[in-house]
Amino acid sequence: PAPVPEEFLDLARSRLHFVPRSRQRIMQPPLESGRWFWADDPTFNLEYHVRRTALPAPGDEQALLALAGRIASQQLDRQKPLWEMWLIEGLSEGRFPLISKSHHALIDGIAGVDLATGIFDRDPLPAQYDHQNRPWRAQSEPTGSEMLAGSAISAAKATAGIVGALVGAATRPAQAWRGVSEVAGGVSEFVAAGLNPAPASPLNKPIGPHRRFAVVRADLAEVKEIKNTLGGTVNDVVLALVTASIRKWLHSRGVQTEGLELRALVPVSTRPRENRGEVGNKVVAMRGPLPVYIDDPVARLRHVHEAMNDLKDSKQAVGAEVLVNAQGFAPPTVLAQASRLNFSTRFFNMIVTNVPGPQVPLYVVGRKMEHVFPIAFLPRNHGLAVGIMSYNGELNFGLLGDYDVVPDIDAIADGISEALPELLELARERSAAPA
Repeated sequence: PAPVPEEFLDLARSRLHFVPRSRQRIMQPPLESGRWFWADDPTFNLEYHVRRTALPAPGDEQALLALAGRIASQQLDRQKPLWEMWLIEGLSEGRFPLISKSHHALIDGIAGVDLATGIFDRDPLPAQYDHQNRPWRAQSEPTGSEMLAGSAISAAKATAGIVGALVGAATRPAQAWRGVSEVAGGVSEFVAAGLNPAPASPLNKPIGPHRRFAVVRADLAEVKEIKNTLGGTVNDVVLALVTASIRKWLHSRGVQTEGLELRALVPVSTRPRENRGEVGNKVVAMRGPLPVYIDDPVARLRHVHEAMNDLKDSKQAVGAEVLVNAQGFAPPTVLAQASRLNFSTRFFNMIVTNVPGPQVPLYVVGRKMEHVFPIAFLPRNHGLAVGIMSYNGELNFGLLGDYDVVPDIDAIADGISEALPELLELARERSAAPA
């Protein structure tokens, strides 16, 4: 059963120190003279961010998905820390859901999995921490002049870093030239790829503020069996399953798919392994193929695998990462242009993001978490986004759609559910065939 609100609030309050930014809000220097930055929220109120609601009887899954869609429709208040967590009662069979919502400026998917241990435990008995009851006091908000000074100091540090890099390059000219060549090639490849817009599709229309949400449950072992038999990676199989469903959905809309290859925005983490667990967004956008023109499921998976391999072997990831890292020095207007280049919605038809999660059960206030379903977000003119997350042997899909662009979002979810056993059967036939 759901914990009483006070019990859950006490747990959240005892873990906030794991994520200091959870009590900070974004601020901008006067006259847009520098980058936005984080500052303690002097009016932080945990009860505002941890919310409580209940499902109407009979508390079935459809009611939960409708609630998730409504919560995803609401923008976070930019004047407060950019996160919410909803504790929901009334779900059938004695279960209760948690819906967690964070702005991408606060956290990215790869880091978010690591930081989930702030709320969750590996054992039914919640861990205790010595300083959990220490009172938190917000630092005073910076004045306008302090903001301007901070921007100048930040720019000076970035300039010093660039000068240091140039001095180092002067002492190692051959190594520096190879690095410059690789970066230049990467940026040019990334920009050239972005100059080719994604094809038109019924998914890419102006969207409104309202959302629908649907889920698909899958067995991670079955997905691994497919990739081990037919080749590729788990992410390749995921893209192939989404492609199969979108192909069927397009046909239901009367769209001809011959020669049509849609593009998925596939977020790739650029966070070094040693920095996992830090807050902040370290993600670049890569173009993943959705070859809806291919009818044969095995050929479709093979095409996706080969295209993703080519993408990984190219220098596009290097170019995208350079644009991300350059934002530490760029003035706000240049930063905005670089961000648009990295994430321009006209280069993609939809988001497909696959996040590996923990393969052991997690607990919150003694209750075992049974399933995880990710909720992505919709960029401008994107009617559908598919999030995938593995957890404790499952690989589950969360489909977020614009309320009007994809009123039949359940049909897309059903298409993924049907594509998996079809591909699995073909993999088992291939495995059983004599060599």
